[in-house]
Amino acid sequence: MRFGVDGLVPCVVQDWRSGEVLTLAYMNAEALRRTEETGEAHFFSRSRQELWHKGATSGNVQRVRALRYDCDADALVALVEPAGPACHTGERTCFHRGDLTPRAPFEVLPELERTVASRRSADPSDSYTAALLADPGHIGEKVQEEAEEVARAAREESDERVANEAADVLYHLSVLLASRSLTLADAARVLDERRR
Repeated sequence: MRFGVDGLVPCVVQDWRSGEVLTLAYMNAEALRRTEETGEAHFFSRSRQELWHKGATSGNVQRVRALRYDCDADALVALVEPAGPACHTGERTCFHRGDLTPRAPFEVLPELERTVASRRSADPSDSYTAALLADPGHIGEKVQEEAEEVARAAREESDERVANEAADVLYHLSVLLASRSLTLADAARVLDERRR
């Protein structure tokens, strides 16, 4: 790594599963060494002028799955599995202000998965998602039904209808995966393995 004159390099922290940017922090050589040794994110606080282990006091550690550096070797990306919010405010990401709508395409499915997970404890009479989660056999039927509808739309209807029916498939597939304690990332991992 090529550390700056202040001995630091910027480190963009992204969620391993979704690609969402969680925070921007800085590392010095010691923070990088400890991160590589422990597998958990360590940074250098510019305001406190000290090394810190992310989540040491809050419990919101970030397990590092990969460290990537840029073409000039003067900036890092840490792909992490967060154990809780990244931001000291309690928000999932430090970047929770500004232009939040429309959501970027890569943000939509992770948000859907979090919403489905939150519905697990809802009353099935008040939530369609909770009702599906309470009836696993019905979820499979809904995925089959929606897949047939998207195939029919692809043959006979407009692109807008295809997009709408595809959205229904993705929603019901997310619920089906959640009912089995799986995520879209699990399916993505299989696709990645098949690519090799």
